[in-house]
Amino acid sequence: MSKRRTTLKDFSHKPGQLVELDRRQFLPLPPPYDKWDTEPEIKPLSEERQRQLECDLDGISAFKFPRPQSEEEKRRLVEQFLAGLKKLFERENNWTFQQALFLTMEYCARCQTCATACPIYAESGKMDIYRPTFRSDIVRRLYKKYVKAGGKFFAVVSGNDIDVTWTMVARLMELSYRCTLCRRCAQSCPIGVDNGLVTHELRKIFSQEMGVAVEALHTKGSVLQLEAGSSTGMTPAAFLDNVEFMEDEVKERTGLSFKWPMDKAGADILLIHNAGEYLAWPENPEAFAIILEAAGISYTLSSDIVAYDGVNYGVWYDDVQLAKVALKHMETARKLGVKKVVIGECGHAHKALTVIADRVLAGDLNIPRESSMTLLRDIITSGRIKVDPSRNDDITTTLHDPCNLVRLMGVVEPQREVLRAVSNHFREMTPHGVDNYCCGGGSGFAITQDLNFPDFREIVSGRAKLRQILNVFQDIIGPEHKKYVCAPCSNCKGAIRDMFAAYGLFERCNILYGGLVELVVNAMPEIERPFLEWDWH
Repeated sequence: MSKRRTTLKDFSHKPGQLVELDRRQFLPLPPPYDKWDTEPEIKPLSEERQRQLECDLDGISAFKFPRPQSEEEKRRLVEQFLAGLKKLFERENNWTFQQALFLTMEYCARCQTCATACPIYAESGKMDIYRPTFRSDIVRRLYKKYVKAGGKFFAVVSGNDIDVTWTMVARLMELSYRCTLCRRCAQSCPIGVDNGLVTHELRKIFSQEMGVAVEALHTKGSVLQLEAGSSTGMTPAAFLDNVEFMEDEVKERTGLSFKWPMDKAGADILLIHNAGEYLAWPENPEAFAIILEAAGISYTLSSDIVAYDGVNYGVWYDDVQLAKVALKHMETARKLGVKKVVIGECGHAHKALTVIADRVLAGDLNIPRESSMTLLRDIITSGRIKVDPSRNDDITTTLHDPCNLVRLMGVVEPQREVLRAVSNHFREMTPHGVDNYCCGGGSGFAITQDLNFPDFREIVSGRAKLRQILNVFQDIIGPEHKKYVCAPCSNCKGAIRDMFAAYGLFERCNILYGGLVELVVNAMPEIERPFLEWDWH
C-alpha cells in the first residue's frame, strides 16, 4: 500500500485494503501541534471487525456494512447498484438533481482545479482516492457504459471501460463518505461541474435503491425523527420538560423570568432550532429566547412531532427522507398561521428547508423561510436591544463559516455585522466567507461516531479547519489568552467539540467554541453576570 496513483483496475479488483492512511504524509499543523507525537492516532479496526465489515478502501468504516456471504449476494447487490445508477438519470426518479448531474457527467475538462480546492485531498497529502475527480470519473465511466445508448460498445473501443465488481461497489460506498459535501470543488470549477453533487447522488443510490445508509443519518437520524419527533430521540413531552428546565435556568443565570411562547397560533415567526441545541448546548436556545423576548419579537416554538427539531439529515443522502421531514416542518407552520419560519443556528437545516425544500413545497406550504442570521442582524442594527461590545473585551473572537449557510446560500455578512457590534476583538480566519474550509463534520460526519470514523473526521477532514483556528490565534496561542471560535451551526459545533477534545485545545490553548447568540447576550448591559461560562465547556 502506498500513496502512488490508484488505478481503476486496482479499485475494482485488488484484494485487501487499497490504501493506508499515514499521518506523516498529511500536511503539518502549526504550533503547538507541529510535532507528530502531539497528534492523536488513527486507530485501525480490530482484526475481527476487518473480517466482518467492508473496510477495504482505506481501513475506515462509516457504513459498518457486513461483508456478503456468497457470490449470489454480491451479484444481487451489484445489480441493485446499477439499477439505482440508471434511475439517477430518469426525470421521474430524480426530481431534484437529474439535470445538474447529467451536465456534470457530460462536461469535465479534467483540469483538476477542483482537486486543489478539496481540503480532504490536500490535507491527506494528496491521497489519490480522495481527489474529487477520482470518485466522479468512476461514476462517469459507469454512466457512459450502463446508462447511455451503445455504452458497452463505446466503452471498449474508447478505452474507457470499467469492471463492475462487488469490490468496486463496496469501496465506492465508503468513498461516498470521504467527502463532506462542502462544495468547494464545485465553486472552483471554471465550467460549473459539480463533483460534490456526484457524492450526494451516489449516497442516494445506496439509500434509496439498496436500503443501505449510515446508521446515524438514517435509522438513528431521519427515521427516528419521523417516529419520535427528533433525531435525538426527544419526544414532545421530553421537549416541553426541557423548555421548562431552560426557563428556570435562564432565571437562575440572568434573573430574567418569562415563559417561552409555545404553539402560539398567529405569531409572526415559527422558530425552529436543531434539537441537538436543547440537549448539548442549551445556552444557545436560552440566548435566542432572551434576545427575542428583549426585542419584543412575535414568535413561537412548536411542540408538534418533528417541528421542534430543525434537523433534516435527508439533505445529505436521501431525497425521500428530506421531503418527509420538510413537509412536517411546513405543515406545522401552516397550522399555526405564522408569517414565516426562522431557522436557528444550524447550517444544514438552512439549506434543507430553504434552498432544497423549494423543490417540494407548493401552494400554502410554501411559507417564507428566513435565516436567524438576518433576523439577529436586523434586531441589532435597528437598536431593538442594546449591546455593549466592551463586555466581551477579555475574549478574542473568530468566526467559522458553516458551508451550507455561507458558500451554498450566500449568507455571509449578517453574522459579521452582529459580531462587529458585540466584539471589539474580532478577527477573520484565512480564507473565510465563501472560501472557508469545512469544520470536518459536514454531510453527517459530525454525528457518525462509530468505530474509527471519528479518527478520520478529527485528523483528516477537520484538519484544514484546525489549522485555520491555530493560525488565526497564533500570536496569542498560549492559555493566558481567552479565545472563542464562533460557529453558528449545531453540526459544526459538534465536529469542533470532538476535534478540540481529541487535540486538547481548550486545555493547551484556552480556545472555547460556541454560537453567535451567546456572545450577543454576553454583551447585553442589563444582564449583570457574564452569560458565557468559560470554565464550563
